[in-house]
Amino acid sequence: MQAAVVEAFGAPLVMREWPVPTPTAGQIVVRTEACGVCHTDLHAAHGDWPVRPALPFIPGHEGIGLVTAVGAGVTLVREGDRVGVPWLYSACGHCEYCLSAWETVCAEARFGGYTQHGGFAEYILADPRYVAHVPSGLTATAAAPIICAGITTYKGIKETTARPGEWLAVSGVGGLGHLAVQYGKAMGLQVCAVDVDAGKLAHALRLGADAVVNAAETDDTAAAVVTATDGGAHGVLITAPSLDAFAQGIAMTRRRGTCVLVGLPPGEFPVPLFDVVARCLTIRGSFVGTRQDMAEALDFAASGAVVADVELQPLTAINDVLTRLAHGQVASRVVLDFAASQGA
Repeated sequence: MQAAVVEAFGAPLVMREWPVPTPTAGQIVVRTEACGVCHTDLHAAHGDWPVRPALPFIPGHEGIGLVTAVGAGVTLVREGDRVGVPWLYSACGHCEYCLSAWETVCAEARFGGYTQHGGFAEYILADPRYVAHVPSGLTATAAAPIICAGITTYKGIKETTARPGEWLAVSGVGGLGHLAVQYGKAMGLQVCAVDVDAGKLAHALRLGADAVVNAAETDDTAAAVVTATDGGAHGVLITAPSLDAFAQGIAMTRRRGTCVLVGLPPGEFPVPLFDVVARCLTIRGSFVGTRQDMAEALDFAASGAVVADVELQPLTAINDVLTRLAHGQVASRVVLDFAASQGA
């Protein structure tokens, strides 16, 4: 099979022949129809994070496809089912976190396209206990961004604990943020979108945002958001991979509100301790989401309440896509279309 492989950190991915995986007991093989491209794939390919993947590896954790083979003992999926192989590839299933539906922080969790080979390939080996079950009527290319960008923003909004009618500020209206605006509205929240790109803010308004703030055109972004939301947002979701956005996020949070961090910019995050204490703020990290969050996020998409804005590209264009992603030249979400890659 054809696969885009990281052979050296910071180098272009290499298109090469890779053996088609064979499932053993408790495993399945998925023929890839589509795979989204995430900023995490860029971090993985560059070896940016403290724990690096083992070289060589195949990135991609938004792979959607049809099950073509099942190993012994598999009963959760059947051949022909359309499933997604997400970031949370598997977990131990028996620790305190798994037993309390927090499998994303399991110490033995494995991650697709990082510690396990991912979806930038024509076939993916997967654990059927952790795949996403794609609802009927949702195409592979439409589902791909939902199993990472969608679930990440949906879970992050839930973690703000903002209630219907309250304000949600979304910082960064790109691949994650444009979905966060839609999830926020579908969940009954008032949404204020924050970005430095006027085109992305116009897109946010078309998606239903109640207010927008251009951080590049105001001297005090936080003050502008506080004004727009009449005192600050009850919940703030930081999707932008920018330390400036993180600092602004805390400042735009209403007293006793919650600021949730899902972006992962390099560097250390300085926390204004006085503000956090005096304003009784909660700062919370949110890491993708559980299998139940996945099902809920996909249901919103299947109902038409949330639609990912996607640009389709073939697998062979992956290096160009990653370069554009690194330079902020991807408007929303790129999805690798394997039908195009295979000339179908």
